[in-house]
Amino acid sequence: MVNRVVTGAHYGLRDWLTQRITAVLMAAYLVALAGYLLIQPYLDYDVWTALFSNQIVRTVTLLFLLGMFYHAWVGMRDIVMDYVKLAGVRLVIHVLVILALILYAIWSVEILWGM
Repeated sequence: MVNRVVTGAHYGLRDWLTQRITAVLMAAYLVALAGYLLIQPYLDYDVWTALFSNQIVRTVTLLFLLGMFYHAWVGMRDIVMDYVKLAGVRLVIHVLVILALILYAIWSVEILWGM
């Protein structure tokens, strides 16, 4: 009998599933947004303002963006873990990606509710 010792953080299946779920949710949001925009006779500032003045649209848009940021984090983390071998460089890249994604999330809230 082989005694298998499993080590590591065990991100694999959970993050794979998370990326698939966020991808489906992002695609659904984009299809709904494209459908709404296609039925508009013309697009101008008033149409965009009316769309994003609705609290539900803002909330769903924020959820879309947060899902996209998490999706990006999982992808970037996996790429960096696969291709950057030096631990110090990997840590710096991870911290920079996390800071950028946090700043993007704050900026998204400011854009959506700062009108």
